[in-house]
Amino acid sequence: MTDFDPTIPPTATPEVEFISLSHLNPSTELDPVPSRGIDLKYFRRYVRSLEEGGFDYTLLPYGAGSADSFVVASAVGQLTERIKPIVALRPNTTPPSVAAQKLATLDQLTEGRAVVHLISGGSDAEQARQGDYLPKHKRYARTSEYIDVMRRSWTEPAAFSHQGEFYKFDDFGPGFAPYESPIPISIGGQSDEAFAVGGAKADIFSFWGEPLADLRSEIDRVNGIARDAGRTTLPRIWVTFRPIIAQTDELAWRKAKDYVERIARPALQGTPQNVGSQRALAFANKSELYDRALWTRTAAVTNAAGASTALVGSPETVAAAILDYVDQGASLVSIRGYDTLADAVDYGRYVLPLVREEIAHRKATGRRGRLQAEHLGNYRPEYAQFASTP
Repeated sequence: MTDFDPTIPPTATPEVEFISLSHLNPSTELDPVPSRGIDLKYFRRYVRSLEEGGFDYTLLPYGAGSADSFVVASAVGQLTERIKPIVALRPNTTPPSVAAQKLATLDQLTEGRAVVHLISGGSDAEQARQGDYLPKHKRYARTSEYIDVMRRSWTEPAAFSHQGEFYKFDDFGPGFAPYESPIPISIGGQSDEAFAVGGAKADIFSFWGEPLADLRSEIDRVNGIARDAGRTTLPRIWVTFRPIIAQTDELAWRKAKDYVERIARPALQGTPQNVGSQRALAFANKSELYDRALWTRTAAVTNAAGASTALVGSPETVAAAILDYVDQGASLVSIRGYDTLADAVDYGRYVLPLVREEIAHRKATGRRGRLQAEHLGNYRPEYAQFASTP
């Protein structure tokens, strides 16, 4: 990074949109409070903060013991004017024609803002909690069929029948239509099956935060599968981080070290079943620090249970790191913190504007600005010293 090239990389995306994850109550990984409920006042404040902060999307997560993502997404749609709710959906929980109907209803209520993220299922134990005993490779095959049925449900002008490996019905439809156009479908995962289905059929492919070169290799893999499937429009790339920011890099590292002690979960042991978590742990075992600001210690101490790799530094350093991923091809960036509401507010105030300012500069000049040149993070010796200090 000693010689900064202002040329925009050919892999860079011209636009970037931001995703958060909605939280239903004040419980956090830093200060967990046992609760299965919704704190409506907190939830309203949280969602309003996302809109005020300039986020474009919010993910409504799904688990066997969580709130229903469809219902929460509908609430988000009515509490906001612009935020696009992303419904996390497991195909085992809802038949595809019914899911298409529910998503189209949400899309109508939000005037075209609905998105769906399909979770094929990375844990046999979690799937079994709701009666799903398909092996993993079959779960992705089911997801592939699920996508076909949903899309047909949105577009068929007349009733149709279907007989596949996982679903069978007669004379369905025509289904309830989305607001204006088909609803974007997102898929994530790191298994061969995930790449095969996502590359061939998804509008969006989702990754957890990885070192830049590794992510670029994975993007190339997805794009290759998409092209082999005859697609002319490649999937958008979504990458997720857990930024830890403070006024300076040094202060951010102090916060990060405090956070990692508070989120550590020694009881989480054993090798995770999903490939994404296995990859995250492999990166963590190799090094704690990658590229400009990627920190894997947060993954190591939580056994990579979910998206857990962090970006650590000042807002400028973290914004520059996000732009590094935009340069690799990510056009959707999910950032959510460990101090959920406070972090969402801070990201909206201090990080999102910097990234958007740089994108605007690129559009206006055809060149990269100085943010990545001037806020080097791990590319300067002092940063690594902050990271390694006990």
